[in-house]
Parts: sequence; C-alpha cells; structure tokens
Amino acid sequence: MHTSLRSRIERGFETFGHLVYRNHWKALLLVGLMFAALLSQLPKLTLDTSTEGFLHDNDPILLAYDEFRQQYGRDELVLVAIKTGDIFAPDFLTRLKSLHEELRENTPYLDDITSLINARSTRGTEGELIVEDLLESWPEDATATEQIRQRALANPLYTNMLLSADSTITTIIIKADAYPGSNANDDVMAGFGDEAEFGTTSGDEGAEQVPLSDAQNSELVQTVREITERYQGNHFDIYLAGSPSVTDVLKRSMMSSMKKFMLIALTTIGLLLFLLFRRAAGVVLPLLTVAISLLSTLGLMGASGIAFKLPTQILPSFLLAVGVGASVHLLTVFFREMQELYKQEKEGCDEGKIKERAIVEAMGHSGLAIVMTSLTTAAGLASFAGAEVAPVSDLGIVAAIGVLLSLLYTLVLLPALLSVTPLRPQKSQGAHTQHEFFETTMKGTARIATERSGTVLIISAILLVIGIAGTAQVKFSHKPFEWLPENEPVRLATDFINDNLRGASSVEVIIDTGKENGLYDPKVMQGIDNLSREIATIDQGELYIGKVLSLADILKEIHQALNENRPEFYAIPEDKDLIAQEFLLFENSGSDDLEDFVDSQFSQSRFTAKMPWVDAMLYPDFIADLEQRFHRELGDDVKVTVTGMGTLLGRTASGTIISMTESYIIAAVVITLMMILLLGDVRIGIVSMIPNLTPIILTLGMMGWFGIDINLFTMLIGSIAIGLAVDDTIHFMHNYRRYHHDTNDVRLAVEKTLLTTGRAMLVTTIVLSTAFFLYMLADLNVLFDFGLLTGFTIMMALLADLFLAPALMARLHKLHLISDDSDY
Repeated sequence: MHTSLRSRIERGFETFGHLVYRNHWKALLLVGLMFAALLSQLPKLTLDTSTEGFLHDNDPILLAYDEFRQQYGRDELVLVAIKTGDIFAPDFLTRLKSLHEELRENTPYLDDITSLINARSTRGTEGELIVEDLLESWPEDATATEQIRQRALANPLYTNMLLSADSTITTIIIKADAYPGSNANDDVMAGFGDEAEFGTTSGDEGAEQVPLSDAQNSELVQTVREITERYQGNHFDIYLAGSPSVTDVLKRSMMSSMKKFMLIALTTIGLLLFLLFRRAAGVVLPLLTVAISLLSTLGLMGASGIAFKLPTQILPSFLLAVGVGASVHLLTVFFREMQELYKQEKEGCDEGKIKERAIVEAMGHSGLAIVMTSLTTAAGLASFAGAEVAPVSDLGIVAAIGVLLSLLYTLVLLPALLSVTPLRPQKSQGAHTQHEFFETTMKGTARIATERSGTVLIISAILLVIGIAGTAQVKFSHKPFEWLPENEPVRLATDFINDNLRGASSVEVIIDTGKENGLYDPKVMQGIDNLSREIATIDQGELYIGKVLSLADILKEIHQALNENRPEFYAIPEDKDLIAQEFLLFENSGSDDLEDFVDSQFSQSRFTAKMPWVDAMLYPDFIADLEQRFHRELGDDVKVTVTGMGTLLGRTASGTIISMTESYIIAAVVITLMMILLLGDVRIGIVSMIPNLTPIILTLGMMGWFGIDINLFTMLIGSIAIGLAVDDTIHFMHNYRRYHHDTNDVRLAVEKTLLTTGRAMLVTTIVLSTAFFLYMLADLNVLFDFGLLTGFTIMMALLADLFLAPALMARLHKLHLISDDSDY
C-alpha cells in the first residue's frame, strides 16, 4: 500500500471522524436501533451440547444415526451401577426393587428401564415358552432366592450388562424416549441466573420426530440423580454414568463457566483499563462498546438459529478481549491528543473543538490499523467456517461476524459516545516516573532488536527448531468425558463401569438383508452369531469389546427354552421355518423385546457391541475393521452400517484433524495476502508473517513437549492466535512504515513506533492474555489447556513483535532488500 494511497485512506478516516462527531446523536440513534433489533432475537438463542450436535445436519454419519434412532430409539443410556456385598441378598433386592420402581414412576421422558427386577427370563415348560421378568415371582425364602441367583448367573446375557462377573455389582439401565414430541430447548441466558436453571420453549402440538432436547435430557438426568442420592450408602454404593449424564455435567459446567468468566473478565479488564487511562470514561466506554457487541452477536445467533454449543463458550470472553483491544488503540491516541490540545489551548479552550480534533486524530492515526486488525482476526476465525465439526464451523462464522460488529461499534459508537461524554484534562501527577520507565524500556528494546538483530534472529531460530521438534510429537484426541476433572463423580462412575462391567459406551451395527423375512435365513443368523463370538474377543488394549448383544442371542435363548432348557440347544436352528416359528412364539409370549433388535419386516437387525469410553481417535480404524468383518462373514448382499455414539465421536475426531489442517492453511494464506495488501510489498508482507507464525509454532511445540493433545478446543488456538497475533504486527508495521519513511533510520523508526503504539500493544496483550488465562480457573480440563496455551501464544506474539519483527526489518535494510526510495 503506497504512501499516497495510505494517506488518502487515513484522511478518509479523519473525515469520518468529523462526520461522527458532528452527527453523534444520529449515530447513537442508528446504532441503538440496530442493537435493539438484534437484542430482540436473544430469547431465540438455544443450547445444544449433544454428541450429535458436533456434526452438521447433512452429515451422512448423522443421517444414518437418525435412521437408527427412528427405528430402535436412543442408544445413549443412563447407567446406574450399584455395588454391594451380595446383590442377591433379600435386603438388597428389596431396596433395588424400591429404587427401580421409584425411577420407573418418576423419571420424565422414560422409554424403558431394565434391571434385575424386570430382566427378561426365558424358559420352557411342558412345551410352552414362558417369557417373564426374572423377579416376577418375588422370592419368599432362601430356596427361592437361590433359584433366582442360579437363573441369573446361568444367563449369559446378564453378565457385564446387569451383573458384574463377581456378582457384587448390578445395574439399572434407563433409556430415554428418543422423540418425546416437545421441542424444548435451553435458554442460554438462563445460565446467568444464580441457580443456572434452564428454560424451555415448547413447539407446536403434534410436532413429529422432535429429538430429546438438552433441557429434557437435563431434567431426566437430574431426576435420576435426585432419586438415587436418597438410596446412596449403607452397602448400596451408587455410580451414575452414561453419555446423557456426561452431557448434562458438561452443559452445567459450561453455563457456570460462562457466568463466572464473564464476571471475572469484566472485572479484570476494567481494572486494567483504569490502570491504563486512570479515568472512568476509559473503563466504561470500552466495556459498554464490547458488551453491546457481544449481545448483538448472541442476538444474531438467535435470529439465525445457530445453537450455543460447547466450543462456543469461549465466544463471550474472546469478543470481550478483542473488542477492548481495538478500543484501547483508539482511546490511547484520543486521550493523548486531548491532553496535548488542552496544554496548548490552556485557558479559554473550547472543549467541543478539542474533542473533535482528538477524535479526528485518533481515527486518522489508528482507523486503518484497527480495520486491518479486525479483518485479519475475522479472517483467522472465518477459516473455520468450512470445518467438518459443526460447532467449530459455527464458532468460526459467529466469532468472525462478532469481530466485525465490534469493529463497527468501535468506529461509530465509541467516537459518538466520546462526543457526548464530559471529559476534562487529566492531572499527570504520579505518571511521570511510570512514563519514564516505559520510555527507557522501549528505547532499550528498540536498540537490542536493531543493533543486535543477528543475535535476536539466531535465538529465534533456535526456539523455532525446538518448537518444530515438539510440533512433530503433538497428538490428536477427542475424549469428552476426560474433559471433566478427575474427581468429578460422573467421570469416576464411568471409569468404575469401564473397569468392572467392561464398558460404559457402545457401537451399533445395522444389518440389512434388503428383503422381507431375510433374517429367517439360517445362514444370516449363523453369520450374526459367528460375528458375536468373534467380535467379543476383540482386545486392542485401551479399546476392547466387553459385551455383544444381537438378535442371534434372543433366538438361541428361545431355541434352548423350547428344548427343555438344555444347554446344548443354545444355538441357531438350521431350519428357516423353525426360526420363523420360534420368533412368532416369542412375540406371542407378550414380550416386546424384539422391537429393540429387529424391524417389523424382519429384514433389518441391530447388533450392539459394548465397549469402554476411549479416545475417539481410535474409532475410525476400529469401525473400518468392523465393517470388513461383517462383509466377510455375511457377504456383499447384506448391507452393513456402523452407527451409534462411537461413530459420531469417531467422525468428530477425524473431522477435527481435517478442520484444523484446512483452517490453518486458509488462515495463513488469507492473512498473508492481507499483510501484503496493507504493506504494499510482497517480500515485506511475507517476512512480516514470520513473527505471526512463530508464536503458533512455539505453542504447538509446547503442546508436543508437555503431552497436551489437540482436541476440539486446542485446535482453535492456531487460527484464533494468528488472527490476534497479526494485530500487533499490523500496528507495529503501520507505524514503523510511517516513521521510517520520515527518518530513513531503522533504529529510530522502531524506537518511535514502540514509544507511540508500544503502550497500546502492551496493554492489549495483557488484556487478551488475561482474558484467556482466566480459563485456567475452569473446571473442564480442555478449557484450562485452551486458556493456558492461547494466553501463552499471545504473549509470545508480543515478544515477536517487540524483538523479532524489528530485527527482521533491520536485516532486510542491511541486505538492501528494501531500496532507499521505497515506501519505507
């Protein structure tokens, strides 16, 4: 960008400053109307913390999962594990029955509940098939109790589902209605209340296929938790787990965190602003501007139907910090100019004219830089717009728009507010020593960076090599339940069930023969049974199969019962008609359990593999292996679809890698082009990206050396940080270019740059890094890592702009890469 063009743009900002000042009431009215319109959409903002919410609505994996739920219901189960000395002791069974019945009667949105109390017990007697509850006839004496014990232990379907291998743990399995019929959604703003209650809005009556909402899931989980807490203790140790419980805890942690961080961030940033400006207007006006920006962005989310999701919780603090950073640059120049003008005018000065001149100077000096920093930050965020992970894509779009809204408010609302706010000259007592210290520090920094540029570049190169070596060791991870603290009850319960009941999660396989009654074919049923035995042996260390359930298990159970309960008949019949007859007898027995495993046409069946919660990065290869095993056993005529929570998590995991790679490349390319456009020189634009990319490499290296994985949150650091890091570079280069053009002296140009814009760079870095470091107070581990790493990146970006950028400029001049008649 040549000097003449840059000067015209800066004069354009000065003209705009005059326009806003002279029409401040009109500007405030227009901004107020715009804000009111967006604020009115805030009640429409909804919350979605579900696992399926990680994927886009048109994702094939999600569409397959929706089909599965429509046929078989939810595979997300609330698991209530109970540990005792002897689960068949009469007192324990009585207490278990009481808990079972209370949960059945009081749990909202309940589809099914299963425990030893109503577990299916299939047996034959005198040519009759009897399907009843295990404890349908309550044992009245020790003999009857022992018979119940023997029947339960002899049933292979109970082990690691309803019973632990040592018979000291039993479970109550709660299945929610997949489509309760009410479109109840969370009111995100309710989370800012003391009790973090969640509001709901009901859809039209008769609405079809409305999935269980976050609010309904929370209501169900909370009811179960409240009921089970009353039974806890006295050799009745209860562990509440399952993905609905994890989702509820994650959501409540998110709502609590947003409220806490917003209050802390506002307080901390307000204090920093006061220390910088030492006047109320310097605190109130920036915070008011960014608060309006944030609420406008949330209102826009409500209007567009974009739900608030787990990664979105960083949005409020992020917009707060970014908005304040832009305001600081504008206000720093404004207050400095106002002070100078008051000194020149002394008595009889016209406050209005002084404010107008100060606003015009601030707009002309910082307007272009603020626009470019906002555009680069928005570009860094917008690089996530095409992400395969839905909440990351949403965050990229919303945060980018939020930054642009903040830019609009900073350039229009902030000057208009300055125009109508009474401001008087500030006493400089006590600030002289501080000012001298700052000047000495900045001059020393400029001298080191320019006169010892070779040393600075060597040290930077060494750090980059270390960073690159660490980057090579970084691993990807997606394990939501481990985002929780290690002492969180749901996480402890999940580990307990994984260890003692061989898994708290599952993967589902849909076997579709493509023809009516296709499942009556003995070859198909024998193939399913073979797969059950084969897959049950999978053990890859962290990932193993703890239990397999299929239609073949029910068929073998029926066949054994109809053959005098003899163990050798626990097998698949070899006759198609016999299979059809046995299934018909089972259906006529009054049991509806077949509905959980087969469609009404007997053309399609469900195959469930129970497994522990593991890192979702393990799922893609595991799922591919499952598909190969099923195709090999059943042939290509049978359609096999792997679905369930495991596939959603696996898709999210693979999408994380793709999204991160694409977004980093897009952000780097787009921001490089913007830097070239701003600086008007291809070589300088490319070189200026070195101090922008260095902090990212150092952060990734730190992650690799300290074993911090890349996940849904930490993957955001790169594009967010490059967007923020480039802000200081733009301010540095924008001012350096001006001073070097005037002085033709690198050291002097760097010194003048750091003395003028250095203070704002320092303050914005402190504000931004503090806003992110505050996440280290979060309960969720991922937020702790995200806050630590992003804050670290922003601090490294400042150091890069204070030392590395000037050193690069010095070396470029010495090497005559910048000609004497250049723009510099």
